[in-house]
Amino acid sequence: MENIFFQATIFLAAAVIAVPIAARLGLGSVLGYLAAGVVIGPVLGLLGTHESHELQHYAEFGVVMMLFLIGLELDPRALWAMRHKLLGLGGLQIGITGAAVAGAAILLGAETPLAIAIGMTFSLSSTAIVLQTLTEKRLMQTKGGRSTFAVLLTQDIAVIPFLAILPLLASQDARAELAEGHDNASGALGFVAEWLHSLPAWGETLVTLGVVAAIILGGIYGSRPIFRYIHGAHLREMYTSLALLIVVSIALVMTVVGLSPALGTFIAGVVLANSEFRHEMESDIQPFKALLLGLFFITVGAGINVDLLFSAPLTILGLTLGLIALKALILFVLAVVFGLKGRDRLLFTLGLAQAGEFGFVLISYSLTQNVMPMETAEVLLLVVALSMLVTPLLFIANEVLARYAVTDAVDDAPEPDDIDEQGPIIIAGIGRFGQIVHRLVSSAGFRTVVLDHDLRTVQLMRRFGVKGFFGDPTRPELLHAAGLAEAKVLVVALDDPEAALKLVKHARRERPDLHIVARAHDRVSVFRLYQAGANDIVREMFDSSLRAGRYVLENVGLSEYEAAQAEQTFYQHDRMTIRELAMLWDPDKPPSENEAYVARSKELQKELEAELLAVLDTRSDAA
Repeated sequence: MENIFFQATIFLAAAVIAVPIAARLGLGSVLGYLAAGVVIGPVLGLLGTHESHELQHYAEFGVVMMLFLIGLELDPRALWAMRHKLLGLGGLQIGITGAAVAGAAILLGAETPLAIAIGMTFSLSSTAIVLQTLTEKRLMQTKGGRSTFAVLLTQDIAVIPFLAILPLLASQDARAELAEGHDNASGALGFVAEWLHSLPAWGETLVTLGVVAAIILGGIYGSRPIFRYIHGAHLREMYTSLALLIVVSIALVMTVVGLSPALGTFIAGVVLANSEFRHEMESDIQPFKALLLGLFFITVGAGINVDLLFSAPLTILGLTLGLIALKALILFVLAVVFGLKGRDRLLFTLGLAQAGEFGFVLISYSLTQNVMPMETAEVLLLVVALSMLVTPLLFIANEVLARYAVTDAVDDAPEPDDIDEQGPIIIAGIGRFGQIVHRLVSSAGFRTVVLDHDLRTVQLMRRFGVKGFFGDPTRPELLHAAGLAEAKVLVVALDDPEAALKLVKHARRERPDLHIVARAHDRVSVFRLYQAGANDIVREMFDSSLRAGRYVLENVGLSEYEAAQAEQTFYQHDRMTIRELAMLWDPDKPPSENEAYVARSKELQKELEAELLAVLDTRSDAA
């Protein structure tokens, strides 16, 4: 018992110390967990290799829970919509990478069955590390992130046929020895395994399909009655117990029939994705998933065989870097073929270049099936662990290189439209802000020329009858083609504050007499645009916030007229405030550290309060 408490204390202390440090350094929690494992294992010797491998069997359940949660987030229709990426991008990645690694293994002297097993093992990437890092860095919704997720999902599904193929790679003597082991199994699970082994191939297939069908049908028809039954107990912990029961029982059944428990829980999650209890299960399982995944990463770091690494460092590091380089090359080619560009191409290439946690599973299974000798397995386990340790560094490299990928993305962009119209009003940007301006002005009978750098937005607006031109509004030649020399008003409605500032400066240089109406993100953006030469500056949230404040006043005792007067007074005073503070604003100093700015802000706030009280007192006296 003391040993259990000691190990728990070591694990939790290592995580609590290392993970916040890694997070503050921008390295992500995964690298923190891995570093903690290296420190308490090989460095300090607080956890042996045997203990780490034993704990890893339990920690791998965090991966199972993670895939269940991923399934909960996926609508089956969305999964069907991803079929092209799953079969195309994901299938090609697995096939080409597996073949390339197997070929390299044969060249290094491995026999064909062993080479195939190594190829299957290294064709997979780390679902746990990559998905967690994508989520933490908010990259999941990018095109590169979605493509990466599609490949990871395909890889997780591919584990099933891999587990089915591995026994076929063993020699006849090894299969006979394994069959004898099944016959000697004991207990209920051993009886089931022995019975499954005794079935013909078509019988095992039917049992497997029956289990998958039972999971799907149970999720569709059985989940609601069970959850309503649990709801009747009015005990919060029962929801947690049921959620864990679903995941554990499905993992058990899938393991008994020889399938991946991760796939079974993923299927269950997809089936329950449209259930009204989805968010309940998500919140119940999330803490267990996070802790077990952290434990899994710690055991990976603690399980590194330092003696083997130090005995042949160049060989181990060479194999690791060679694997990463080979996978990255294949991923880069696939990214080009499937149209990924710039930052998305980099993310896809570097994010999937490592080996994955399922590599530990396949290597262990290869050992039990006598497909792989122990000496080879120890080297491969070390390569998998080291490549996973390198993964957070690859994401850091992606962030650094992504800064230089912007030029590549611009170079790959479609050619801008030929602008064949000019008008008195130019609207740069047709997003939510620019759309309202365009609708009001054009409905009043005035002709506008619309420019936007987002091709999809321009195409969408054309479907609704708005003729816009695709191109970067900050490019001088496009502005002149749109009629900058003769225009009366320029509306700068761009999302990017830097681009908006650049456009205002250029337009003011070219046309000192042009009236410029600019959209501002915040007060600092107002000051910058004011100094750049904009005439009217509209903070994107100001008017809507002002209207909301008026509604509040109307519902706490003021009449509609009094609230409108207060709103108008506030509006006029704020415009005067912006002009005064713009003269005191220093672009090289934060406003909170500008003493003159802060002092004048306080004075203006007191003046505003006095003005509003005077307006309301006047109305009260008149009443």
